[in-house]
Amino acid sequence: MTMVAAIELEHVSFAYRPGVPVLADVTLRVSEGEFLAVAGPNGGGKTTLLRLVLGLERASVGEVRVFGRPAGRRDRSRRIGYLPQRAGAGGEAPVTVRELVSAGRLAPSGIFGPLRRADREVVDSAIARVGLADRATAPLRTLSGGLRQRAFIAKALACEPSLLVLDEPTTGVDAESQESLAVLLERLRRDLGVTILYVSHEFGAVEHVVERLVLVRGGIVFDGPPADLPAVWHDPSHDHAQGH
Repeated sequence: MTMVAAIELEHVSFAYRPGVPVLADVTLRVSEGEFLAVAGPNGGGKTTLLRLVLGLERASVGEVRVFGRPAGRRDRSRRIGYLPQRAGAGGEAPVTVRELVSAGRLAPSGIFGPLRRADREVVDSAIARVGLADRATAPLRTLSGGLRQRAFIAKALACEPSLLVLDEPTTGVDAESQESLAVLLERLRRDLGVTILYVSHEFGAVEHVVERLVLVRGGIVFDGPPADLPAVWHDPSHDHAQGH
């Protein structure tokens, strides 16, 4: 029996303006429980690919499915946890870590007002999984950039996702925190079986833990283990030389 893929794109093309494609004929299959990094230069189409998976955009041509359903269609049994770009920049909000993470629990529980006991347990578990149990009552603004990012990941985990999508998660985070984040994500994938889609203009932070790298430049120009990536793509100056 063929297993349902976490993410499927079949011959997908997309253009914001007629005649100016951002993505052309992209076919991609991501298995459940896989840790996939999507990298590429600014303007290369990686963010558009992410928006298609989240259902925020619709393909001009082709099909995008998430756990076998058209992207954007709600599935109560398989939720998506989403860490948007520069989420940590919102860390000045006057809330505690627990209050932030609790906000991520409201959507799946479909309730307003105080959380139920079961929901509070999920929130506490999410906080513990990212290593912030001892900071649960701390104001978010008192945390470092790396710890704030962990808090926002816990918020995404609070919906008990089957798919965790991260958009440029290392922006504004120091090198030590990036390494810590990579270890955390690999542990979440291993312990929870969650599928991880990690989208960034660079992938050095997760290169040693990610199973598979997809490089996007208007289409998929590389798909495989990071170790197999041609050396030229590891050179940051290559992107600048291409005018991106």
